[in-house]
Amino acid sequence: MAADGSSIAWDVLGDSSRRQIVAALAARPRAVGELADGLPISRPAVSQHLRVLKDAGVVVDEAAGTRRVYRVDAVALSALKDQLDTFWRRTLAGFSEAAQTSLESSRHRAKGEGMSEVSSATVLRSV
Repeated sequence: MAADGSSIAWDVLGDSSRRQIVAALAARPRAVGELADGLPISRPAVSQHLRVLKDAGVVVDEAAGTRRVYRVDAVALSALKDQLDTFWRRTLAGFSEAAQTSLESSRHRAKGEGMSEVSSATVLRSV
């Protein structure tokens, strides 16, 4: 899935009904009727959501007699997972950097305050 395809996939997964459909298809391939039976939306609505998911490259379908059976496109989901992994690594790296900066800043302030206390004590003794 290309970068543009991944962007479209993220957009279409923004809908909770589509996420429910993808979750059901992740368990196993299903026909429209079977999906509709397990969801709180109508069969025509499921068909419409499947069309959107298919156009975005998130699901694929194949003929099985007179019905179409849908399944998740493993390559597409793998591309989305790779993007999430990248986001997560960047987030953790940013957090680590912020924590390190905060720690160094705290150490620097503590050193500075320690010097001030010593300097104040020295001044008080000299008076």
